[in-house]
Amino acid sequence: MKAFPSAALVSLVLACCAALADDDQGPGEWLQKMAGAVQTTNYDGTVVRIQNGSSEALKVVHMVVDGVIREKMIVQEGNGMEIIRNGNEVHCILPDRKSVLVEEWDDQSTLFSTLPSSDIRFGSEYDVSIVRQERVAGRNTVMLAIRPHDDFRYGHRIWLDYETGFPLQTKLMGSNGVAIEQVKFADINLSQDIHANQLEPSTDIGNFRWFSQTKAVSKVETESDWVSSDLPPGFRVTSTHIEQVQGNEEPVVHMMISDGLANVSVFIEPRGTDDSARNAQAGAANSFSLLQGNYRVTAVGEVPPATAEHIARSMQMK
Repeated sequence: MKAFPSAALVSLVLACCAALADDDQGPGEWLQKMAGAVQTTNYDGTVVRIQNGSSEALKVVHMVVDGVIREKMIVQEGNGMEIIRNGNEVHCILPDRKSVLVEEWDDQSTLFSTLPSSDIRFGSEYDVSIVRQERVAGRNTVMLAIRPHDDFRYGHRIWLDYETGFPLQTKLMGSNGVAIEQVKFADINLSQDIHANQLEPSTDIGNFRWFSQTKAVSKVETESDWVSSDLPPGFRVTSTHIEQVQGNEEPVVHMMISDGLANVSVFIEPRGTDDSARNAQAGAANSFSLLQGNYRVTAVGEVPPATAEHIARSMQMK
């Protein structure tokens, strides 16, 4: 005979649900809470990342010390690659090749690079709403839906830990309602004391070969002669730099274009020998490149293919 829950258990569940329902925080307050949690929370756990129909599991240890991110990620399948980050320097450890690749990183979150910033304009390009409460990684969460008004940008679903506001699951949504990519914690310990030895390599790398792909880049903020006469609604230029990469004679113009959630980098450099327009896709990221006079313009970002092409084609010299 089927067993029914006791009256005490039912009362407890109802009390918990009532407590969640009584919370009066709106979507904006939850997003502010999330922004603070991403910048300050220490955690360790297992993340599943799904992209292009395939998935990978990662063990993650993450801590913030005096504003500097320290992190270790171990791929659970394949060659067991480890990624150890200390601020903007990243060591990719390849045990099967007995090699360490040193790269530079930016200030973005390793796992959550597509989370909204304070510049997002809800009501103009996106609507945001609280959809429901769910359980993720054994914790109570609030699910937020960010829905675009047009097809120039992706939608988002974000599950925020009810206690801390930390994002436990994110989905990037296409216009057809299908998730393009997903990041989800299978298990997590939040706000735990992380010890420095947890961030050390899991294998002895004393005899490994070291390779460096750090780019000596001279970056100067400037006003460019390049403008766009027809950016998609809500997008605007947020920064422009002239970048001189060591080994390249000609500088590159790098413009960042954003609507507060979707970000597109535009690179403008002297044309080469290839006269063709070309596009490429890697997961949710799309790029489009074409010639404009004596220059090649390339737009790349986690936006639909048509958006990358639209922005690249819109760039013109003053």
